[in-house]
Amino acid sequence: MPNYVLAFLIAVVVALAITPGVIFLAAKTGAMDAPDARKVHKKPIPRIGGLGIYAAFMVSMLTVMAFTDLSADVFHELVGLMVSGTMIVILGLIDDYTNLPAKVKLVGQIAAACVLVAFDVRIDFISDPFGDFLYLEVFAIPATIFWIVGLTNTVNLIDGLDGLAAGVATIAAVTIFLVALQQDFLLVAVLTAALAGAAIGFLYYNFNPARIFMGDTGSMFLGFMLAGISIIGAVKSAATIALIVPILALGLPILDTTFAIVRRYRGGVPIFKPDKGHLHHRLLDLGFTQRQAVLLMYVISALLGLSAVALTEVSSTIAILIVCAVVTAVLFGAKKIGIFHMKKSAQSH
Repeated sequence: MPNYVLAFLIAVVVALAITPGVIFLAAKTGAMDAPDARKVHKKPIPRIGGLGIYAAFMVSMLTVMAFTDLSADVFHELVGLMVSGTMIVILGLIDDYTNLPAKVKLVGQIAAACVLVAFDVRIDFISDPFGDFLYLEVFAIPATIFWIVGLTNTVNLIDGLDGLAAGVATIAAVTIFLVALQQDFLLVAVLTAALAGAAIGFLYYNFNPARIFMGDTGSMFLGFMLAGISIIGAVKSAATIALIVPILALGLPILDTTFAIVRRYRGGVPIFKPDKGHLHHRLLDLGFTQRQAVLLMYVISALLGLSAVALTEVSSTIAILIVCAVVTAVLFGAKKIGIFHMKKSAQSH
């Protein structure tokens, strides 16, 4: 059995087995997500489900590592990913219990990103569509930290409907997994298989109607891991598409976050102030049920993922055309449903 299949199966089973215990723990310790004007749910729901995702991923990876001969470099990277990932989970847990200020959370995310960089996981160069390399040199570490913190927050921000963040992160992980298999990057394939398995196992309890939310514990962990894994993949690839693949795979949360920043800036609202203008809120306003909105966003994510996989099979020129077509379609759709404009109720608060 290939290691990535083993990693996936272990992660699914552990997530399915452990999440009921996390639901019990959350209820006992008061880690409950209370409804408010901005949230969609109507009753308190346990919200540290990310613990189950984290445990499933860790058990899966540690098991595979125990039965695999790893080079010193690979072992070093994996330890870095696990240590920094654990830091993000601890930060998320504290936030889920105490609602940390945004600035404190940002400092914690930067600290975890710095630890990952210290284990030599960083973006040293980027390549353009014409095969030329741009070596980042002194900008390598800041660029890496920006990438990690950015993706960590994009998954966090999309976590607004039952099953949404877990499903979108799963689709992103599967996309990177497929590209890793094409390029024969087995380390990245194993990591993304374990992450997808953990998210799918958790999704059984998180899909509408949700019995538990992943909380910041889960959404930040998924975003952080996808960012870190994509860097490991990019370092081993001289291909142009190395970092474009995760950007397209996570296109939905990345674009939703970008639109939120534009919308809040234009509305004169602080960028970090939450609103009800996210894509999932707009879909609910258009009359979609929670389940329909989530499934539609899965489809959009899957199409973006398929376009990312297609990039690896075509010439640079066609790849550029695919990316341009996808971006144009998304911008047109976003403008149609008014995602660039603040709601009047949001502006008045």
